[in-house]
Order: sequence, then structure tokens, then C-alpha cells
Amino acid sequence: MIYLDNAATTMHKPQEVIDAVVNAMGSLGNAGRGANTASLGAARIIYEARERLAKLFGAEDPKQIAFTSNSTESLNTAIRGLIDPGDHVITTVLEHNSVLRPIYDLQEKGVEVTFVKSDDKGRICYEEIEQAIRPETKAIVTTHGSNLTGNLVDIGRIGKMAHDHGVLYIVDASQTAGVFPIDVKAMHVDVLCFTGHKGLLGPQGTGGLYVREGLKIRPLKMGGSGVQTYNHHPSEMPTALEAGTLNGHGIAGLNAALGYIERVGIDTIRRTEQKWMRMFYEGVKDIPGVKIYGDFETEERCPIVTLNIGDYDSAEVSDELLMTYDISTRPGGHCAPLMHEALGTVEQGSVRFSFSHFNTEEEIQTAIRAVEELAKEE
Repeated sequence: MIYLDNAATTMHKPQEVIDAVVNAMGSLGNAGRGANTASLGAARIIYEARERLAKLFGAEDPKQIAFTSNSTESLNTAIRGLIDPGDHVITTVLEHNSVLRPIYDLQEKGVEVTFVKSDDKGRICYEEIEQAIRPETKAIVTTHGSNLTGNLVDIGRIGKMAHDHGVLYIVDASQTAGVFPIDVKAMHVDVLCFTGHKGLLGPQGTGGLYVREGLKIRPLKMGGSGVQTYNHHPSEMPTALEAGTLNGHGIAGLNAALGYIERVGIDTIRRTEQKWMRMFYEGVKDIPGVKIYGDFETEERCPIVTLNIGDYDSAEVSDELLMTYDISTRPGGHCAPLMHEALGTVEQGSVRFSFSHFNTEEEIQTAIRAVEELAKEE
């Protein structure tokens, strides 16, 4: 199978990630729940992963990294833990349902929301974000990279804007962590939410969030923490946001993935992925009947090309790509309903090709030929 669905999850993992998970399954205990060798071994690996993530994101202290099961849990933790009825929130039509659905829920409970629109290429107007800020604005919540169009958002610009107005900035880095440089301090990011199974090349069921030092978030969950057993739930990071047993086996794999990224280099990974993305885009953009979504005028963008062929339903095209050419893509709505409304693709959906540095030129050329042949049939 030619796997071009990396925006959903990276299927091809470095071998050391697989080895780390297997080894952890046979050796790790429960971190923070004892002083035996197995428990201490788990604690060491988990702390090492915190250190690597703090370094990757420019965080001030590893303890400001809390682990979750994915970006969805991280975003729910941040949004529900910081925003109250009567507050005002600004977000965009680019967002994934992991942002939209908790915000919709809070909207029903008295939170006011402004949705910043995009143009027909999925680009937002930054001035509109600043114009939407009110005295009661509590937070701005945006993605760093659209999972539908691949367009990047200038989080440094929005972060400074939020900082200048005394507003919190929450970032969804699901599509960018591990691929694009992120410096939370330089970019004025208060909370950075990420998942482990995409660009970070780790196992599914891993993720986390960076929380700016001094910022308190109400926990999404409370329970066992391994410390302060006879008191209320701990308020110190990271235990405040890590109730229950962590996914130590998965975090061991994530730690190995972070080591791989450090060794190969985030710039090398990004350049390779963008090379495959550009090669595919140039190969299909002029095919009659093919419509591509997003802004390809900017050099830096997520390694995503989303398209439709004529009036074919996107699921039909994706099925044909799989059954005839053994190419795995993602059709449908991509959990980004407002973006589809902006693009006019609610009914048809769209077919997303998303690339990994593990892909090859031969795979990209095969995908181009497949699109050409399907467009001719149409």
C-alpha cells in the first residue's frame, strides 16, 4: 500500500519507536506509584520525554508539559479549563472539531464566540482577529496548520496580538508538532496542544499540552496522582492535569520518536515532506477536472494536497484509489465542517493526500498517474 494519509496518523514509524513500545511492555511499571525498579524506570522514561518535548517547543521547564491521550483531550482540557460563562472566545473557520465541539458546548452555557472567516483559499485575515477582541475576551483559539487545506497560520503574529491585549492564546499543533519549528515563548503561546501519533511519529494514544508557567487550568479529570494521597487533587504541574495511570508504554514509544526526530532533524523531515507535497501538486494541478483547495503560493505549508475530481463524491474517488491503485487517502469532511462550508464542499467532501518523509518519489509519481487516469475517466 502507498500510504498517503499521514495527516490522520503516521503509519510508518521509525523502528526504534516499535522497539521501545515492545521493550516497555515487558519492563515498565507504573510511574510515580512506588520505588521499585520497574516504577522508577517508567518515571525516568516519561521525564526524558518531557525534557525532549520542552526542548522541542522552547518551554521553560519540563514540568510544564502534561501528557494526555491525544490532541482532543488536550484541547478539551485547555478550553474547558480556562473559559467560563460570560467570557468571549475568538476562533476561526479553519478549526477541527476538537476545537469546535467543546466551544459549541461552552457557547450553550453562556460563552460568546466569534468565528473569523476565511477566503476561498482558506486564508484568514489577521486584522479581523484583532478587531474581534473585546474587554471580555478570554482567549483566542486557533490551529497552527489546517488539516484540510494545509495552510499554515502565523501563530507568532496572533500570539503577540493576544499578548498585547492581555488575552490567552491556545494553539492546536496537531498537524505541525514535529514538522515545523515552534517556540512557545517567542510566539507568546499560553497553551500548546499536540498529539503524538502524527508528525511526532509516536504511537496512537499519546499526546499532551504545554501550559505557560503561572497559568492554572482546571483539570478535566481528577483521581490518583501518586502524590498527596490525603489531600485534594494536586494543583502543581504536571500532576494537576495527569490524573490516573499514564500511557507509559506509549510515552516510551513517543520518547524514542522524539530521539529519532532529534537525530534526523526537524528541518530535514519538513523539507522532504514538502518536496513530496510540491511534486504531487505540480503533477496534478493542471489536470482537467481536478480542483485543488488551499493556498499554494506560500512556500511553507503543511504537506497536504486536498482535491476533488469533477463532480465525483470524494469517498468514491478515495475508494477507487485504494481498490485499483492501492493508495490510501482520506475522503469526506475531515472533521472540519466550517472549512468545508467556506470552500463549498460540504456535500462532495474532498480527497486529502498527506505526505511523510518515509514516502518515495516512485510513490508520488504513481499517485499522480492515478489522479490523471481517474480524471480521464470522469
